[in-house]
This record gives sequence, C-alpha cells and structure tokens, in this order.
Amino acid sequence: MTSTINYGQLMHTAMRGLIQDVLRDVAENGLPGDHHFFITFRTEHSGVDIADWLRARYPEEMTVVVQHWFEDLVVDDDTISITLNFGDQPERLCIPYDAIQTFVDPSVEFGLRFESQEEDDDEAEDEDAAEAPMLSEVEDADAPQGDAEIVSLDSFRK
Repeated sequence: MTSTINYGQLMHTAMRGLIQDVLRDVAENGLPGDHHFFITFRTEHSGVDIADWLRARYPEEMTVVVQHWFEDLVVDDDTISITLNFGDQPERLCIPYDAIQTFVDPSVEFGLRFESQEEDDDEAEDEDAAEAPMLSEVEDADAPQGDAEIVSLDSFRK
C-alpha cells in the first residue's frame, strides 16, 4: 500500500477517460456542430504507430486536427486509431492515450493538458507541487487547515 494518494495520476486517468468517451461518440455519430479537435502527442512514445515520413518530420511531437476529413476512427481501451489526410495523402495513425499531451476543442474553448510521465523525479516533485494551485482555483484563505478544497473545473477551460 502506498503512503499517499496520487491525485495527479488519478486526474490524468479520468481526463483520458473523458477523451475516450468523446471520441467514442464521434466514432459512432460523427462530429456535432462546429466541434473539432487538436490532439498533440509524443511521436517517440512507445506504441505510437505513424508513417516513417511523419516520424522523420515530427521526431518528438505532432499535432493533428480532427475536423473535416477523417476516416476509420477506432477507439480502444488504450489507443486511438484514425486515418487523416496529409496533403491529399491518407495516413493511418495509432496513438496511445499515454502519448497525448493536449486535447483541445477550440469550438467550445475546452482543453486538457497532460504532463509527461517520463520526467525525472525532481521535475515530477516540482510538478506535483505546482499542480495543486492549478487544480484549486477557488480557495477560502480563512478555511482551517485540513478542510477540503473546492475545485473549479473552469481552470481546465481555456
């Protein structure tokens, strides 16, 4: 049993579940209204499957747009697979959720950002310390220590 609850990891898991739910709905019903997505992912992450020429052009990260033309969107428990058009050349991409760095739907000013799991321990500790204010934008300065904090989901909207 661990000595602490890893809220950061739990939040990331929940946010990836949200992405999965949204993309499953899009796979079944198409994109509603003006919705569209910018998805940035780490191309060097294990499990990412993209064409060699795309990996050469984007050796570290890549942002794709899911909007007007996409085919064969498959949403699995661990990955998203989709065919996108790159200069009139369809390419199949397979992206594990763990490789995703950002997921943005600018039509409704919604966005999620994930920190890298591969940071060294010092950076991870600094990130955990910095993450608490981001998650808690509404706080009562007079509240006694040990009380629960109120978390505003508005902090995740851009």
